[in-house]
Amino acid sequence: MTLIDLNADLGESYGQWVLGDDDAMLGLVSSANVACGFHAGDPTTLRATTERAATSGVAVGAQVAYPDLRGFGRRFLDVEPAALTDDVLYQIGALEALCRVAGTRVRYVKPHGALYNATRTHTAQARAVVEAVRAYDPALPVLGLPGSELLAAAEAAGLRAVPEFFVDRGYTPEGGLVPRREPGALLDDAGAAAQRVVRMIEHGVVRAVDGSDVAVRAESACVHGDSPGAVAMARQVRDALSRAGVEITAFAP
Repeated sequence: MTLIDLNADLGESYGQWVLGDDDAMLGLVSSANVACGFHAGDPTTLRATTERAATSGVAVGAQVAYPDLRGFGRRFLDVEPAALTDDVLYQIGALEALCRVAGTRVRYVKPHGALYNATRTHTAQARAVVEAVRAYDPALPVLGLPGSELLAAAEAAGLRAVPEFFVDRGYTPEGGLVPRREPGALLDDAGAAAQRVVRMIEHGVVRAVDGSDVAVRAESACVHGDSPGAVAMARQVRDALSRAGVEITAFAP
């Protein structure tokens, strides 16, 4: 049986501002990348999200970010490596406390937004994130883009490096993600996105924005919980994977 993890970014509401349908997504995914308060998510939201994940049997990952609530963590910050390591440690620890009360724990770490994109090529920041994970718990896997500096640094540090595929994001010919402000950055056709996941699993490629095929291998596939139609897309992805004989299971149970 072929296996793959299905993850989503959750816990991103803040106070009275609600983003996404976390309850519905937790019934569809196997892993939840939960915000840690730096780019989104207030303590009450994050406690409720970790509790629902625990009761749903969904693995919780710490989605660490730059301290950028105003920009939703989507703006690059030139944080010095030592400070970035401390920021990541702080976020993992905060989410771990809420997980502990909910009867679960942080099972992996994934950068969010601009930090995720930066650690694809920014060696110093990639190593800073990995150093935080290694210092906190070297048994925690790190989730990132295939071929990134982040995963290379994780492997070099003896951590489990888990490659990720994006269901609803456009790819560049170099294997990166199309910037959100550019055409082709986001996919809203749930059926096409679902078939794209199956093609990646079966053939190890994804169609880039220029029409070329890019080699991609992944252990986890991400559906953004804040995207329009995210719930419908996640359902179609699950259905397509089931028809293809692929089992959805957390990579870090």
